[in-house]
Amino acid sequence: MAKSFTADSTDIEVIQPRFNVLGAISFSHFLNDMMQSLIIAIYPLLKGEFHLSFVQIGAITLTYQICASLLQPIIGIYTDKHPKPYSLSVGMCFTLVGMVTLAFAPNYQSVLAAAALIGAGSSIFHPESSRIARLASGGRHGLAQSIFQVGGNAGSAMGPLLAAWIIIPLGQGSLAWFAIAALLAIAVLARVGAWYKRQHIDQPRAVLQRAAAATLLSRRRVAGSVFILVVLIFSKFFYTASISSYYVFFLIEKFHVSVRSAQIHLFVFLLAMALGTLCGGPLGDRIGRKRVIWVSILGIAPFTLMLPYVDLVWVGVLTFIIGLILSSAFSAIVVFAQELMPGNVGAVSGMFFGFAFGIGGIGAAVLGGLADRHGIEYVYRICAYLPLLGMVTVFLPDIEHRKN
Repeated sequence: MAKSFTADSTDIEVIQPRFNVLGAISFSHFLNDMMQSLIIAIYPLLKGEFHLSFVQIGAITLTYQICASLLQPIIGIYTDKHPKPYSLSVGMCFTLVGMVTLAFAPNYQSVLAAAALIGAGSSIFHPESSRIARLASGGRHGLAQSIFQVGGNAGSAMGPLLAAWIIIPLGQGSLAWFAIAALLAIAVLARVGAWYKRQHIDQPRAVLQRAAAATLLSRRRVAGSVFILVVLIFSKFFYTASISSYYVFFLIEKFHVSVRSAQIHLFVFLLAMALGTLCGGPLGDRIGRKRVIWVSILGIAPFTLMLPYVDLVWVGVLTFIIGLILSSAFSAIVVFAQELMPGNVGAVSGMFFGFAFGIGGIGAAVLGGLADRHGIEYVYRICAYLPLLGMVTVFLPDIEHRKN
């Protein structure tokens, strides 16, 4: 099949998107994030089993997110220069060991170790799979990122349901059955790695230099734009941490619902995140990624400001709207950053996925401390103002050629 060079050093692209490859990567992302979401989904079980405070709950998320975030940029930079087609399967092996460790963890320290192993697996998975999604995109980079990311969001959405249906009734040891998902992902990713190995062409230094020179922006403007994107990532993922880590406790404390009912409410939010992710990339390809980012971050502010003060029915409605709109931003942000720094897809993906994971972990720990001191409702009153940071989107440069 014919290939063509673009301005990006990894864009040795087929003319049409390879939907079979994108589907395999998205399915693997589904399995990966489903397993990692189980950590958060079983927090009520772990809290009761090991008598944990909210700070200790936040520390579990922090451990996972830090292990995932610190390694991702390093792995991305390394694989930009030294591609490793089968590294995805290796990363999933870490997740496999982490799931088994979590299932039989006898104490809090073992839970932290399991979270670290699963985080290490994610640190390998995300930058390399994002690179493969771009390689298989056929030039429709936003669409490819959305297909890739929607698998992860759908997997995250499944965590609370699986916890409610299987883990909460059967106990912590039932997590061991999910090691089968890791084995399936290893097999799928081995086939993806074989495709990647066949498609990859080592490009000469001159091509890399032309790719690096493709943007007309100065280094200072690129750095400033990346900083703005980082601020937007902070806003998005700090707020998301408040929902993913503490929404269940918020519903239980304020509305006195059961753990299972609260998990279903969390599933609805995460399902909305998956739907929004699927829409965000194609919209960015068509109307421009800057517009999508602007609406996605700032557009949820009215809803987040109302959320702490409404009844249970409206909480469900508002969190669905928030998840739907907010999730459309990340695909657009990642592709925008890749276009700012062509030739560095692995480094960019690793940096932004890593920063997102890190902010999520720090956010969980900080918000856990606030919840212990001031109550869980206080967390949502404070976090309601985070989307206002979306106003900095106005300072992003116009670098896109939108489709009419």
